[in-house]
Amino acid sequence: MSSTSALPRHADAGPRLADATPGRAHRSLPPQANAARVAGRFRGDLATEQWWWSPELHDLLGVPAGTVRPTVQLLLSHVHDDDRSALREALLVAGTTGTAFAREYRVQRGDGAARSLLLVCEPELDASGTVLALAGLAVDVTEGRPPAAEDTTVRSLQTEVEQLRSAMASRAAIEQAKGILMVLMSCGDQVAFDLLAHISSHTHRKVREVAVLIIDSASGRAPLPDDVREILHDASPPAHSA
Repeated sequence: MSSTSALPRHADAGPRLADATPGRAHRSLPPQANAARVAGRFRGDLATEQWWWSPELHDLLGVPAGTVRPTVQLLLSHVHDDDRSALREALLVAGTTGTAFAREYRVQRGDGAARSLLLVCEPELDASGTVLALAGLAVDVTEGRPPAAEDTTVRSLQTEVEQLRSAMASRAAIEQAKGILMVLMSCGDQVAFDLLAHISSHTHRKVREVAVLIIDSASGRAPLPDDVREILHDASPPAHSA
């Protein structure tokens, strides 16, 4: 099939296999959802051009794990002709602007069976807002939609997707805030996270809320609240004191 050269940083270029699973875990679907649907995870690093699929995603597409290297071309080759351009465009926008998406696509497995997958993609950004990777879930929504319960099933699935997106957005914000603190404090990843947790505990805010405050301050959108600023001031090394 044709190349998806429109993706940024050659994210779809030549087949390469990620050496390890992605470091960020994803929220598990509830037991009742797993009974009717199967979810596979994916992650594509835009800098190294390495893509990783979980064994479940290989199974969903009917592609035995270890026999081929996961790539964007391989994914798109299993997407229905009428849906392929839309998915390619969604991946392009996500990789360029960091815009998340959750859409349903028709796919054809390696054994010829047709399935419907809900693809949930949450770009991973660094502290400057640059897209580092595309990660998310592919959920099999082919089954479990009897007519009498269709509305309820759809609403339930939409709720799951929103919860997933919220969880992934929280992780993205925390990672960005950690990056800012690592530069500000000249510290490592763990120390930066410990500082976020310390601020959260002493200001009675959630870690994600603290992360957003730090991101907004670094980007000039809003000043830090006094209590957060004081803790950061006390924690800053002399060369970086505010």
